[in-house]
Amino acid sequence: MNKKERIEFLCRSLERHNHLYYIEAQPEISDRKYDALLEELESLEKAHPEWADPSSPTQRVGGIPLSHFETRAHARPMLSLANTYSKEELLEFDGRTRKLLSGEPLAYILEPKIDGVAISLRYENGTLIHALTRGDGTEGDDVTANVRTIRSIPLRLQTDHPPEVLEARGEIYFDKTGFEKLNLKRQEAGIEPFANPRNACAGSLKLLDAREVAQRPLDALFYGSGECSGIEFKTHEDLLDTLKKWGLKTTPKRWKQTDSADLLAALDSLESMQHNFPFEIDGAVIKVNDRSLYETLGATAKSPRWAVAFKYEPEQVETTLLDITVQVGRTGVLTPVAELEPVQLAGTTVKRATLHNEDEIRRKDIRIGDRVIIEKAGEIIPVVIAVVVAKRAEDSHAYELPRTCPECDSRVQRMEGEVALRCTNLQCPAQVKSWLEHYAARGAMDITGLGESMVEQLVNHHLVNTPADLYRLNATDLEHLERTGERSISNLLDGIKKSKSRPFAKVLFGLGIRYVGKTAAETLAKAFPDIDALMNASSDELEDLEDIGPIVASSLITYFKNSGVRDVIEALRTAGVTLHRDDAIATVTTLSGTTFVLTGTLKTMSRDAAGDRIKALGGKVSSSISKKTSYLVAGAAAGSKLTKAEKLGVSILTEIELIKLIGISGAPSPPANNEQLGLL
Repeated sequence: MNKKERIEFLCRSLERHNHLYYIEAQPEISDRKYDALLEELESLEKAHPEWADPSSPTQRVGGIPLSHFETRAHARPMLSLANTYSKEELLEFDGRTRKLLSGEPLAYILEPKIDGVAISLRYENGTLIHALTRGDGTEGDDVTANVRTIRSIPLRLQTDHPPEVLEARGEIYFDKTGFEKLNLKRQEAGIEPFANPRNACAGSLKLLDAREVAQRPLDALFYGSGECSGIEFKTHEDLLDTLKKWGLKTTPKRWKQTDSADLLAALDSLESMQHNFPFEIDGAVIKVNDRSLYETLGATAKSPRWAVAFKYEPEQVETTLLDITVQVGRTGVLTPVAELEPVQLAGTTVKRATLHNEDEIRRKDIRIGDRVIIEKAGEIIPVVIAVVVAKRAEDSHAYELPRTCPECDSRVQRMEGEVALRCTNLQCPAQVKSWLEHYAARGAMDITGLGESMVEQLVNHHLVNTPADLYRLNATDLEHLERTGERSISNLLDGIKKSKSRPFAKVLFGLGIRYVGKTAAETLAKAFPDIDALMNASSDELEDLEDIGPIVASSLITYFKNSGVRDVIEALRTAGVTLHRDDAIATVTTLSGTTFVLTGTLKTMSRDAAGDRIKALGGKVSSSISKKTSYLVAGAAAGSKLTKAEKLGVSILTEIELIKLIGISGAPSPPANNEQLGLL
């Protein structure tokens, strides 16, 4: 064979050996032989780059770190499953399903529910095109470069007759052994170990450098599908068998049951073996096997009616509460944390648990030195459930939160109507760090490269104390910080520069004013021409605005009275940050007085983008249907909101009709119904 044929042969051969090793667990060659074949392929591709294939096994790891993740729309919504927590609830699900199917024969497939990060892989003609996280269900982050590094995921489906399109949906995870090895390496390097496999997995997928991801032992299992073209799966079993045949790992254990009693027995069997799997599970997934019934059963806005998740009772363990420490959040809230004698819980080592607030500590009478019962709330956050009073030491005494901030020693106080104690010092280092992280977040100023670790360094090195200080940074300030190369410094400074042009509403949200979320920030940005008008607004003026009640108004007035806040505002103004309304947007009132609800998946834009355009034209976007709703925009898989809109007589727009409506450039009165729009 010639060199081109040899390259093609090596690609096929290496993918086959990957499949045998990672999927079948039946390797035919040694690691040394595999590495020799890979080195030969790399050498040939280097000598003949014109023959290189993007799906080659040598191309799993990219060479250049990303500056950020792109967001892509899911071709079909990536819904989450409704949860059940008791066998009675599961039997209710079974009863509802059988009732909807009018007594048709019914079989379920029960599988373990992997505790990982949901992923959707899109293959076109057998080649992996992109990988998306779940995101909000309608769009997710494109993490293709990172997913390509996972050796158990085929870059090309193992079939000579691939479908035109296959979206395989599943879970990225760390197996238990890989997670333990990763944490051991981190500890040896003096780095804080990950709290649990799921957190480690989520963090790994969001790394911008695929080369770093490749060093982490991620794995994947697949259990569902999104868009499919050129292939039809009659049953869920058929889907699982086909995915496995094409090189995608599927769950190693499953049960098929037609009777509810047998289904409950299978549930018990899975629970008895839940700790025997090489990965963490947090329950079971039960799906109707016959996929032709899915359309009949339908879906709600959030979850399908043909599947449900069953969560096992959280595992509880007893341990000793060694100490109570206090964390300080962005708005100064003091949160007590239980420091525990390390104990194994639900597959991870737990050293800390939340105590919520001082009132909760008093209610449960939690004291340092107590033996306590802990569990994981939702299998994620460790919580102290109760005290074993019988084992309490005689000399124990009740705990009280400190009356000064543990971070800056400033006075703390409890606001009227609140259970939390707050630090009153706006320059408190803990508050500053949280404030900066919030300011830089995607929903606010969206500053690339300004994450938790960078914020930590900037504050600890006294380079930044307020968001305004970010705009004074230069390359020289940053070059001595840890893990900062020329490229990362350039990306950060570029991200800071770009943030100056973020809309006024984003700036208001980024300031982190208590009770001012995204919606309230947008309302304020439309109502006031600039920051000065807002700072000087009276309580009555603020309360007259929709979405701004007395509590928000009071918070705004208190916030802007602070001289330190006004200094920050002036510094932001000097830096060139947008502190005024876009008059072009403010004067357009095409949709003034109308309220829209968007549901389902839109093909031409995300729902957020559609909502932004509606708001720019003077309309309001709500998340719930009522008689006051002007229009429901119904995308694909619209769900229960569409049914409710029809019952209430709310006008319903298709995506095409919405595009025509928001494309209006003048400012006529908003159309009252579809007929006046000329859409009927």
